[in-house]
Amino acid sequence: MTRSILVTGGSGFFGEVLAGQALTRGDRVRVFDINPPGEHAPDVEYACGDVRDREAIGKAARGVDVVFHNVAQVPLAKDRSLFHSVNVVGTANVLLAARDAGVDKVVHTSSSAVFGIPTTNPVTEDSECRPLEAYGRAKLEAELVCRDAAAAGLDVTIIRPRTILGHGRLGIMAVLFEFVADGAPVFVLGRGDNRYQFVHASDLADACLRAAERPGSTIYNIGAAEFGTMRETLQALVDHAGTGSNVRSLPIRPARAGMRALAELGLAPFAPYHWLLYGESLWFDTARARHELGWTSRYSNAEMVAESYDWFVAHRSELEVSRGSHHQSPVRPGLLRLLKRLP
Repeated sequence: MTRSILVTGGSGFFGEVLAGQALTRGDRVRVFDINPPGEHAPDVEYACGDVRDREAIGKAARGVDVVFHNVAQVPLAKDRSLFHSVNVVGTANVLLAARDAGVDKVVHTSSSAVFGIPTTNPVTEDSECRPLEAYGRAKLEAELVCRDAAAAGLDVTIIRPRTILGHGRLGIMAVLFEFVADGAPVFVLGRGDNRYQFVHASDLADACLRAAERPGSTIYNIGAAEFGTMRETLQALVDHAGTGSNVRSLPIRPARAGMRALAELGLAPFAPYHWLLYGESLWFDTARARHELGWTSRYSNAEMVAESYDWFVAHRSELEVSRGSHHQSPVRPGLLRLLKRLP
């Protein structure tokens, strides 16, 4: 059955993937974003607007069956006021617009940052949420807004993804890819034996589209089935690249202190999320999504980082000009480039 869907943030990294998959499945797609759509522009309807503008999102939601809400200020934004106004107030505006427009279903993309550092792994949908920094707290508050809307009768499903990868994924990952491409060392904290799970954007989009077809408000944790430690993931990347790059260890406490100090001085592209969680284990139990949605992940951690790296190398010369969202634009390494000189 053909559906009419609205994708907020549909011009961003993940939004473009989601819109593309929806088009392939035969849906009519409307993108709501402050930036015009790129890859699928001829095939989608574009509504220009900001989720903080209640009137604009209200107009965009009219006549659609499903709303996929993906707009968020990510950790790299480092602006607490934006975390609240976009991630919390913006989500409330989307939910009100969906209610007023008589939308059948809302699928809200949240974040694994709501869990902070979990006390035990794997993390389930019922694990305690203990966000450690402003971004995670804002995403959890947005989830609470979604739950309130669901209690009031709106059909809202929450999707929590692990760190998203795929071709075109840049942001902080561009620093890693630049180091590997240049044959420089890349680093783990301590032994790098923390288990760290990613999710491919196309696997995540598949989960969102399946969730939209299932009535009833619930929550799904989404991540790769095949993953390992941070050291294993980075080793797979440098082996794939074959540039002479290698994986090295940094002492955890001094490294975290250095990351924080450089970020506060504006000399490195870190946010609190990075120094708090890079060396920690976090992975999802995805049994609920597998059983209730018939969803399975297709990509392993190693396959994801290799694909994302290959895209970066193929487009590196074009990336000096920002493409839009934080995840679509490479960040500048700043003083981290000094680490390339280590023998």
